[in-house]
Amino acid sequence: MNTQEKQSVEMNGNSAVTKPAERALVMTRIFDAPRSFVFKAWTDPEHVARWWGPKGFTTPFCKIDFRPGGVFHYCMRSPEGRDYWGKGIYQEIVEPERIVYTDFFADEEGNPVPATDYGMSPDWPAEMLVTVTFAEYEGKTKLTLQHVGIPSGADHDSCEAGWTQSLDRLAEHLAKSLRQAQSSSAQTARAA
Repeated sequence: MNTQEKQSVEMNGNSAVTKPAERALVMTRIFDAPRSFVFKAWTDPEHVARWWGPKGFTTPFCKIDFRPGGVFHYCMRSPEGRDYWGKGIYQEIVEPERIVYTDFFADEEGNPVPATDYGMSPDWPAEMLVTVTFAEYEGKTKLTLQHVGIPSGADHDSCEAGWTQSLDRLAEHLAKSLRQAQSSSAQTARAA
């Protein structure tokens, strides 16, 4: 077995990155939040817009039709102001356990475009598959993300860095949202 076919796991605190042979990226992260809340952060466009994309990016557009066959259409804006449009079609939804969707680059209208339009290599596939699972884990949520079809090399490394930063932003968003919810609950309890 050569080194490209071997599977490796890198641990870092509450997260792990698995690099299986079939051009996939698999990441596992533990979030200190209830599973239903983490699931909602992936399915509610108001939540997604607050954490989607690498560090420094914003999400000025996010539309989610959360049902099998429904569309996830978004725009990530880089700190330099460049827009990266993407789209996905939900294939499977098992609330609050699993989300499976296709993933491809798109234009503002949602039409598929080549990844090369966004500076990716010509090896980037026209469509990939993302599976996200949510499991209860010691009072927290264990999220596993599998992104299948990513080319090896620089594209894979870039995608891994982007997902790592996005999941870091998700962790920050969840912590902030939970603090706000707890503060609101405490204020409501005092008012009663």
